[in-house]
Amino acid sequence: MAGYGSNNKYSFLGGLRAAAQSISYEIPLASCVLSISLRAIRLSTVDIVEMQSKYGFLGWNLWRQPIGFTAFFISSLAECERLPFDLPEAEEELVAGYQTEYSGIKFGLFYVGSHLNLLVSSLFVAVLYLGGWNSSIPFFESFGQNFSTSNGSGGSFSMLSPVLEVTTTLSKSYLFLFISILTRRTLPRVRMDQLLDLGWKFLPPIAPGNLLLTASFQILLRN
Repeated sequence: MAGYGSNNKYSFLGGLRAAAQSISYEIPLASCVLSISLRAIRLSTVDIVEMQSKYGFLGWNLWRQPIGFTAFFISSLAECERLPFDLPEAEEELVAGYQTEYSGIKFGLFYVGSHLNLLVSSLFVAVLYLGGWNSSIPFFESFGQNFSTSNGSGGSFSMLSPVLEVTTTLSKSYLFLFISILTRRTLPRVRMDQLLDLGWKFLPPIAPGNLLLTASFQILLRN
């Protein structure tokens, strides 16, 4: 809508690219989330995190769903329009894409929205694949048990526990942010046809295939 309302061919082309890119990467994202929910038998993020905490660090979906994590990571970068998938805003071709005619606070809102999208995607990665708010660090777990045993009901550690959980989740999210910024300075931008080929020809068979493998494995476990 921003590209169409600008009455500018470069902005309009950037808007079309953004729409095509978002649509093509929704199916792999949804398939990866469904694979995680099949393992947890729930759609609740709390249940997904608790399912990963059973075996500590080794119980993360990062190790148990490596194919799904790779597809989710690539799709998240494409959904957030980060390099090498920032075709809607390619400086060499479209100047700034659908943001060309916007400046001041309007451009600032676009900028904040883009970074908020990246932050939300990193939180999803932390919760779905990196164990969420469970630190999986033996020191903190033994410290909490000893402190609660010596202090009765847990005392101040029960008050510090939410702070530790929030810090753990944000630390894992910032790891994804760091990797996305690293790819921005490392990988070259792909062409639009390569982007759509990846979104329609390679990831759709991989992500639903991972979903079918997960479903088959869950059926075997139940039997």
